[in-house]
Amino acid sequence: MGHLWIANSITDLIEGDVREHIPLERIPLAGDVLGMGTTTSYDNGELAFLHDRAGGRSRVYKAQPEAGGVEELIPGEGLHHFPYVCFSADSSGLGQALSAEDFQALAVQPGEALQAVIGRAIAALKADQRLPEAPVYGLRLVSRWSSLVYTVASKLCLGERRRNQAITVAYAGVSQGDGRSIYAALKHFRVGDAALQPATVGGKPGEAAGIAAIRDLGSSPAWDGCGFWDTQPQLGRLTVPVAGEHLHLHGCSLDLRHGGHLHHEHGGSSLVGLDSLVIYPFNTITHLGSDLAVEALAWKPGIGGASGEGTLVFRIHNRGQLDVSDVGVAVVLDDLYSSHCYVRLPWLTAGESEDFALPFCLAPGPHRLDVVADPHADILEPAADQANNRASLSLVVG
Repeated sequence: MGHLWIANSITDLIEGDVREHIPLERIPLAGDVLGMGTTTSYDNGELAFLHDRAGGRSRVYKAQPEAGGVEELIPGEGLHHFPYVCFSADSSGLGQALSAEDFQALAVQPGEALQAVIGRAIAALKADQRLPEAPVYGLRLVSRWSSLVYTVASKLCLGERRRNQAITVAYAGVSQGDGRSIYAALKHFRVGDAALQPATVGGKPGEAAGIAAIRDLGSSPAWDGCGFWDTQPQLGRLTVPVAGEHLHLHGCSLDLRHGGHLHHEHGGSSLVGLDSLVIYPFNTITHLGSDLAVEALAWKPGIGGASGEGTLVFRIHNRGQLDVSDVGVAVVLDDLYSSHCYVRLPWLTAGESEDFALPFCLAPGPHRLDVVADPHADILEPAADQANNRASLSLVVG
């Protein structure tokens, strides 16, 4: 069985958790590594993991939201950090490739929904006992389209929570193709030879395929795709958390001119067929996240400590596996949050810590000092990891 790591999740991304990151350098790319992701810390874009069989490694390509093109990301440049990405261990030899006989039995029909095709293929391989049961299946496929609509994330992942009003309709089961889901806010591109058919809104002519604007890029029918089939999409691990939305697919055109999130379910997408399909079972799933902790909280009185002058010292430690960016730390005296001190961490790498020393002059009497990491809950930590975000210290002056 294969191993899959998920840094954050689609749900985390939707809910605005964009301050946790994993650098490209921490993703092993030797061998056949399946993955996809969204947005870098300094730029925007969708990530597609394509297998370079000749080179014996996988390559990460970022789609560009400005024009829908792609560029390869090179580890070692130190520029690329991802708030959401999932990636596998080297899965060489794990995948089950469909044979010519399998494709004949699959009988893909032009215009058929890709999700239905993938679902039939997984079911057939499991029925033949060539594919074990697994919570998630990885996919590599080369698909051909008479028309394909795709998007590239632009500003979706930069903490613009006002988009969540539009996003919430996805939870209610609204189709991604009707223009009201989370993808409606993104720039749409289209490739293919077939003409888009106009939609109707309220009985009147509407925009093509229900989207206000689609930039047509001409013919580019064959695409190399990598994605995942989640058997429990409502969990929001790898797909938008809507029942029945099992398939999430990123990819690039074979000529590496275009790339992004393939909207196979969109009314403007029409499948011609599949040239290849490999399915990988992933039975072990590890969720990665940061874990901020307040440590070594202490009061160091100044000379003549009875005067109340002293220094509060503490350490903020990232015990998790993801880096964090632009996170605040509140220091509160005697529960007076209206006059608290506030410091900010521009970046804290996984496993590292930063020490602070804040001077105070306390009045005589009892006092309580609280230090709270990420007081506004910008990072969506599991409840079990939140207890160490706060530390308290009681002392008496005079």
